[in-house]
Amino acid sequence: MAAPRAIVHIDMDAFYASVEQRDRPELRGRPVIVGADPKGRGVVSAASYEARVFGVRSAMPISRAARLCPNGVFVRVDMPKYVAVSRQIMTILDEFSPLVEPVSVDEAFVDLTGTESLFGPAPDVVARIKAKIRSDTGLTASAGLASNKFIAKIASDLRKPDGLVVVVAGGEAEFLAPLPIERLWGVGKATAKDLAALGVATIGQLQRLPRATLVARLGDHGADLQDLAFGRDERAVEPWTAPKSMGAETTFERDTSDRARLDSTLRAQAERVARELRAEHLAAARVTLKLRFADFRTLTRSHTSEPTQDGLELYRRVGVLLSREALPQPVRLIGLSASALIDEQTGQLALLESDTVRRERLARAVDRITGRFGADAIRPAALVRPTPVSRGSDTTDGSA
Repeated sequence: MAAPRAIVHIDMDAFYASVEQRDRPELRGRPVIVGADPKGRGVVSAASYEARVFGVRSAMPISRAARLCPNGVFVRVDMPKYVAVSRQIMTILDEFSPLVEPVSVDEAFVDLTGTESLFGPAPDVVARIKAKIRSDTGLTASAGLASNKFIAKIASDLRKPDGLVVVVAGGEAEFLAPLPIERLWGVGKATAKDLAALGVATIGQLQRLPRATLVARLGDHGADLQDLAFGRDERAVEPWTAPKSMGAETTFERDTSDRARLDSTLRAQAERVARELRAEHLAAARVTLKLRFADFRTLTRSHTSEPTQDGLELYRRVGVLLSREALPQPVRLIGLSASALIDEQTGQLALLESDTVRRERLARAVDRITGRFGADAIRPAALVRPTPVSRGSDTTDGSA
């Protein structure tokens, strides 16, 4: 019989907010809310633990956060900074195992199976990982160690911040039993209501329910839930793979039908996405426009052409898509995403048109400047004049 696996889930504590508190000492100990303008209609990207005392949570409307925590310090999202710190953390994890699976910018799974001869017992290794993250970045991480990804993920969330929970192989069902049913993946409001009708409020109660009863009520989903209730999860930790898409979205402070405003928002988004593509040495063949109207109806339109990582070209393509839409209602949210990604063709510049080559070289030069002096150090002329296009972002870091 194979030895149990040793899977750890590393989850940074209130990541965006913690980075801001680290870099700005005057924010330490204060309720910090990272996200949109509190007077706008965006969302909370992250909240420090001091802010959570007031009920502020990630993905909450920013206006509600401002009402709950009127003395909070509101900070705009600085994704380049958070991504840089994330890379530093992932590099630390790579030192302990070749099997590291980033889940998001602030969390990852690490398979420590078979590393005991190199680093010692897995619980000691996790403690070392947490200590190194703290010493190298000044940030704390919570961790869960178990025989599979599902249990490790739940365990990492139970003693935040700076916690470490170890679930011994064979004790998964006992560990899960007292937890609320909502802890299971795939249990939302509707499923929780169905389970409540069966008298199920905790995972332990689900464990005792006949499998046939669950299947009759929920179909195959019921069988899957019972497997999870006993802590069964055979998924492997899969190392990083190239992203399938990159995108940016903006929620307007007020719904708008102003095409100039929509265009300038897309221009800024195109530059941001292009920078991310170049940073990952990728090019995108497909660009997608996303519009959400005042009634929350959402529309998407896509165009596929030659792969590009040029912001102006992305903007031109998505601009054509926007020009074809009649805009029957004012727009609440607009977004741009790039997909159908391939590796950049850095050796093929000579085969491209001279204008494309010049823009490629200019973009690289701009990346070097913004990398040193910040994203606002240099911008396209069309974006120099301040225009109130964005009061928020739908991006959240999911920190807990």
